[in-house]
Amino acid sequence: MSDAAPALETEARRVTIRPISGDDEVRVCAEIMATSEPWVTLGRDLERSLAILRDRELQEVYVALHDDRVVGFVILIMKGAFTGYIRTVAVHADWRSIGVGRRLIRFAEERIFRESPNVFMCVSSFNVRAKALYERLGYETVGELRDYIVRGHSEWLLRKTVGPYAEFRRAETE
Repeated sequence: MSDAAPALETEARRVTIRPISGDDEVRVCAEIMATSEPWVTLGRDLERSLAILRDRELQEVYVALHDDRVVGFVILIMKGAFTGYIRTVAVHADWRSIGVGRRLIRFAEERIFRESPNVFMCVSSFNVRAKALYERLGYETVGELRDYIVRGHSEWLLRKTVGPYAEFRRAETE
């Protein structure tokens, strides 16, 4: 860890998270996605990233801000057949490994657990550091999707749960 790391971790605690606002923020998020792994290997260029971020019919997008600068974002699927899915977590290269990603995931979990007992996400088989982080945060591998996005790589389906779905729904009605 460098001498600057403790100061950066302190700055990471000052990051706020809120719904994305405006096309300028969409463009910054798309650039973060299109220029970093795993999205480079998965073939998400800038145009595809912009299209994903602009689609708000079935998903929610939240940005992590530090002094009004976008340093990361998370995309959640909260409607449809597969609710409680973290579609994307991305952090600007200058802000990685200091806690911003963990904050985004924690934010996503809090949002999802209000409506569902399960949080799901996929991680690419070549994204070893991200998979290790998710496991440290309590996610378990529940399946493998071979050659799902690109040939030669799997997507690992991960799940974190607070209990069975039937008990969660029953508690809501009591």
